[in-house]
Amino acid sequence: MTLLYSPDEDDLRSAVRSLLADRASSSAVLARVESAQPYDLDLWKTLAQEIGVAGLLVPEEYGGAGATAREAGVVMEELGRAVAPVPFFTSSVLATKALLDAGAGEELERLAAGEVTAALLVPLAASPYKILTEGLVAGAEAAEVHLRVEEGVLYRVEGATVEVVPSLDLTRPVARVSGGERVARLGEVDLGEILGFGAALLASEQLGVAEWCLETTLAYVKQRYQFARPVGSFQAIKHRLADLWLDVVRARAAARNAVAELSPISTATAASWNSSVAVHVAEEAVQLHGGIGMTWEHPVHLYLKRAKADEIALGTPGDHREALAGLVGLD
Repeated sequence: MTLLYSPDEDDLRSAVRSLLADRASSSAVLARVESAQPYDLDLWKTLAQEIGVAGLLVPEEYGGAGATAREAGVVMEELGRAVAPVPFFTSSVLATKALLDAGAGEELERLAAGEVTAALLVPLAASPYKILTEGLVAGAEAAEVHLRVEEGVLYRVEGATVEVVPSLDLTRPVARVSGGERVARLGEVDLGEILGFGAALLASEQLGVAEWCLETTLAYVKQRYQFARPVGSFQAIKHRLADLWLDVVRARAAARNAVAELSPISTATAASWNSSVAVHVAEEAVQLHGGIGMTWEHPVHLYLKRAKADEIALGTPGDHREALAGLVGLD
């Protein structure tokens, strides 16, 4: 098994990054999160239908690309780099994984075609080790299809009340969801496995957040002068950036291993390490940008908020470390 990116993965990255550079610039994302509709549904339509990310994990027999978690991880990296306000993670990862496990082919065909988006009505703070029934749900307000797991069975529900509430991460809205009538039994699933799959993919998003923060900060300290020399030329700054670079390199290895193996050990390793790295690199980015890093106009605060929100999504670093200790016999 290699952790290197394949030519197909590189092509996919290039296509997604090019579109996001054109349609999801920092100024565009900032303007979007200040609007009444945080999700950019036009961008999502292009990603879903023209690039085909909506059906990336869907088998070809249902109209999808039949790709693996490795390719989905590449998309997550790029969406993390842009903090793009689109429902890929909630619809094309979590909800799609649930439908795949349930064998719900008809629903998968609709998702793969980009006709609808779906949301798995499970709290974002739930984890593979602790299933929660109450809490804030991501992606529900933008989804036409709502899915709920009850006693190991996946159902499609209709008529649920979705109340959008303030979110720390302005680019990924959350809502309180209540009620809803079961209208279709889709199949048996293991919710813990679905959340574990989501945690493995989320590590790739955290990698993308950390990469953007490091690259942007490195570029800034090269051009920002103090005492007639670039800030980045000071030894203390060099050491901090070198440490961040090593952290990000390790995060890339962990994320790639997680999507390649999809094992409990690789997932817990990546989720615990990448959660902490994304937050640390984002915090350092804010500080090393000086005064400008504290302004609303600079996008670095969006990355710090995404990193902080991701840190408690699908398990905290502590949750994953505790699980990892048990998995390798150190508890």
